[in-house]
Amino acid sequence: MSKQPSIWTTVLSHLKLEAPKGPVLYFAPAVLQATARRFVQGFDGVVTYAVKANDLPVVLENLVAAGLSAFDVASPAEMRALRAVSPDVVMHYNNPVRSPEEIDFAVEMGVASYSVDSLREFEKLRRRVPPEGIEMSVRLCLPVEGAAYHFGEKFGADPELAAELLKQVAAAGFVPSMTFHPGTQCADPAAWVHYIEVCADIAEAAGVTLSRLNVGGGFAANRGVAPDLERIFDAIHDAVEKSFGATPPQLVCEPGRAMVADAFTLATRVKAVRDNGDVFLNDGIYGALAEAPQIGTVNRMRCLRADGTGFEDALTPRVIYGPTCDSIDRLPDPMPLPEGLAEGDIVLFDGMGAYSFAMATRFNGYGVLDLVTVQDLQNLSSWGG
Repeated sequence: MSKQPSIWTTVLSHLKLEAPKGPVLYFAPAVLQATARRFVQGFDGVVTYAVKANDLPVVLENLVAAGLSAFDVASPAEMRALRAVSPDVVMHYNNPVRSPEEIDFAVEMGVASYSVDSLREFEKLRRRVPPEGIEMSVRLCLPVEGAAYHFGEKFGADPELAAELLKQVAAAGFVPSMTFHPGTQCADPAAWVHYIEVCADIAEAAGVTLSRLNVGGGFAANRGVAPDLERIFDAIHDAVEKSFGATPPQLVCEPGRAMVADAFTLATRVKAVRDNGDVFLNDGIYGALAEAPQIGTVNRMRCLRADGTGFEDALTPRVIYGPTCDSIDRLPDPMPLPEGLAEGDIVLFDGMGAYSFAMATRFNGYGVLDLVTVQDLQNLSSWGG
């Protein structure tokens, strides 16, 4: 048997020669590195990556190669994954709830920055983390609009508690900072502006000069509408300059979804088409499409016939089910698909790098996702690639 290439030119070249029966996630390193450069060149501060979005070694390796030197981790497992790729990158541990054992492990791994949003959790950190040179970021939560969903119900302190925490952080000898997260898939610069203004007010009320301000993740990925990241970068810069004046804190951001989403395309096959037109795919919400019930389906779909040719059929809304025996394994809204779509045809979902591999389960024995590296995700002009 001839050895197949480890890097394919296009999605189509792999589909033609391999004819995969299961779902495939195609990865384009060039796209990931270009996105990393966009953040590094456009954001006025330190760019980190939220490992939770996609912790595949190839993702971490490519981001280190693109120049990222700091990463946001949420667990010991993510710390191990990162250290396996690079022994000296900086780690920020911004999951604000940790067991004593997790804190001890973080100290052992040399974590440089922690977030905190409650007095009890701060006391836990204070007892176990040597303060010298270690950053402690107080996490703020505000009611803001513009995101697909918010994290405030689970994480973040209100302004009064944040001010008290900031005082205690500084008094304990940690490097005092603040952080926030405007909510996932946020495209409204006003959310960042409001948070920055309130952070400045809190620091002034606490009598503490912030060393750094982490403006979070939340940056939107293209799920049908391309985000204007530069507009958000400019709004952040202007708000910090206006709110903090002559002594602005150093800025940090931690994109996850926006960093990795565009570097992956999911290829699925049609398993069946019901008499009423409903479509069953070989992947669903227990696999790479796990986020769909919470924030909607990625509205970036392309369809090919089983022989690789395109469709010229009219589009019609179809209910889409996944492969499992669970009736809730369906996409939340009918999606426009060609009228002639049939069993064996291919449905591609672009922008699938975030929370796909990371959230896929093996329910009913499904959820096994092949990973294939390609040079080009978008070229569908030729079945031969």
